[in-house]
Amino acid sequence: MILLKNVLKKYKTASGSLTAVQDANLTIGKGEIFGIIGYSGAGKSTMIRLLNGLEKPTSGTVQVSGYDISTIKGKELRQARQKISMIFQHFNLLWSRTVEENIAFPLEIAGVGKEARQKRVSELVEMVGLKGREKAYPSQLSGGQKQRVGIARALANNPEVLLCDEATSALDPETTDAILDLLLDINEKLGITVVLITHEMHVIRKICHRVAVMEAGQIVEQGNVLEVFQSPKADITKKFVSQVTESAEHKESISQMLDDPNSQLIQLTFVGKKAEQPVISHLIRTFDVDVNIVHGNISATKSGPYGTLIVRIAGNEENINKAIQYLDGEDVKSEVIQHAN
Repeated sequence: MILLKNVLKKYKTASGSLTAVQDANLTIGKGEIFGIIGYSGAGKSTMIRLLNGLEKPTSGTVQVSGYDISTIKGKELRQARQKISMIFQHFNLLWSRTVEENIAFPLEIAGVGKEARQKRVSELVEMVGLKGREKAYPSQLSGGQKQRVGIARALANNPEVLLCDEATSALDPETTDAILDLLLDINEKLGITVVLITHEMHVIRKICHRVAVMEAGQIVEQGNVLEVFQSPKADITKKFVSQVTESAEHKESISQMLDDPNSQLIQLTFVGKKAEQPVISHLIRTFDVDVNIVHGNISATKSGPYGTLIVRIAGNEENINKAIQYLDGEDVKSEVIQHAN
């Protein structure tokens, strides 16, 4: 469905050449929800512009829905864009048009007749949960409702790919979850491929199948979301994962325990069914150790539950080591948190 091969994008600036994307390689399958995460300046926005043909790569190949976006232009590019739609952070609605008129706009451009337009608009209004708000103007809508209009408009021409550029960044957490649920529902019902650009790991965790992490124009890590959560490799990925697995409260609790010489602080990572099994209870019954839970968190991902647990295990060194070996044997990833220097 989407293929990026050895993609390089450079811009000429007054001070010289700027590399926005470097040696990018991605394969995104049909019907997949794929997340691209990175902080400002990572190259995410350039990446999404490469996917819809607003930018051409300096070198490399960009293929989307059977089109070589990196080379086509004119009429062929316009045809390709009929299959590639987009929703934006700040909605980009036409303020002088009602909800239904905004949704109908791309159909008008495509030359769809009035009766067919009305039928399609009614279907989309129902799909995105805006029944009864058809005659409202954008100024009369909440942020979440505006984004629902943007999503409906993006779906008007039955695209195969939906690009989401920081689509929830302007929304509060509750509304963000509702919009993500809507995107997930659309993906499952229509089989549409969704590419999400974001700087929020919560967005990735909630609905994405796979993720690519970008830093300084490069893809530094990519893979199944659950696997990336379980074993983040790049420092930037670890920072993103900590957004949804750590809190200021548990960091404070940890700092108060680091100087205890008779115990070890250990972070445990559970994935899949292991997150639902009584591993800690068995450890306490089997080994002569005391276990104090400092912090725990279980998150749902598209691939299954992911849980982290910070525990303080107290006892003699031999028993603590046996307990850790037991955890390793149960496929529970354990990491000893070093004492502060």
